[in-house]
Amino acid sequence: MLIDAALTTTDLHAVPEAAAAIEAAGYDGILSFEGGHDGMFPLLLAAEHTERVQLTTAVVIAFARNPMTLAQSAYDLNLMARGRFNLGLGTQIKPHIEKRFSMQWSKPVDRMRELVLAIRAIWACWHEGTKLDFRGEFYTHTLMTPFFSPGPSPYGVPRIFLGGVGPRMTEVAGEVADGFMIHPFSTEKFMRETTVPALERGLKASGRDRSQLEIAFPAMVIVAENDEELARGRDAIRPRLAFYGSTPAYKVVLEAHGWGDLQPELNRLSKAGDWATMASLITDEIVDTFATSGTPEQIGPRVRERYGDIVQRVSFDTSARQSPDRVARMLEGLR
Repeated sequence: MLIDAALTTTDLHAVPEAAAAIEAAGYDGILSFEGGHDGMFPLLLAAEHTERVQLTTAVVIAFARNPMTLAQSAYDLNLMARGRFNLGLGTQIKPHIEKRFSMQWSKPVDRMRELVLAIRAIWACWHEGTKLDFRGEFYTHTLMTPFFSPGPSPYGVPRIFLGGVGPRMTEVAGEVADGFMIHPFSTEKFMRETTVPALERGLKASGRDRSQLEIAFPAMVIVAENDEELARGRDAIRPRLAFYGSTPAYKVVLEAHGWGDLQPELNRLSKAGDWATMASLITDEIVDTFATSGTPEQIGPRVRERYGDIVQRVSFDTSARQSPDRVARMLEGLR
């Protein structure tokens, strides 16, 4: 099982040192996300200051861009990283796409599928010399002159990962992507009953099997060495679970456990700004279902027991940053 770590610093000047430290600690990959900064730019800095780890956007917002801009940025990053870059894409939700990015939102599953195929067509033009002639419902790319082509890459083209929750987007990932990023608001039951079957349907449609798709999961964990620390960890993770649970698109995960009625109540409270009451609705049973708890030595084996036959990559999506000593002990349990 491969282990990734997220770049948590918001200071771009600190990225080189942080990336080098992650690699030195023994991680297999570095993840960036799209928040206050562009999700790709930190990985450009990380590529310059690392040699071994894979670099993955987890995720950049696909519909805030178009296939050509995504293809170009990812192609360049993969060149800079000498073949270590993975393009992780997510949809975001309609209000952000329309009101924050001023971009179109429609048929997100169909649009994402076509966007990935369009990116691959652009890369085939550059890397293999194929004529660019992509014509779809949402995207059309038919013009590429030599001046605007970077030409073949000595490192090939990046891998594409898709993030998703619902079965339709998950199925698309199985069909057109190289990897799938399971959302942290997921459970073993939901993965086995919904995620994996959807991925297998997509893989079957593309004539592939599970060995040709890498599955990554940011596992929520509570690391504690005594009861008091465990209680603090539970309290710290409840607001996050409540926030995720308030999202209509994630109701399907709660429904898998018979907790579907909780979602509209959390959503109502979120609109009222009552975050304290939201957190109080997250019971110990819910915490234990979504999060893995244990000492630093126990976390690894317990994560393996839950997800080891499902995922090939994990990162520890914790409720608090861990000390270097704890990280070393956690990693040892997963090796």
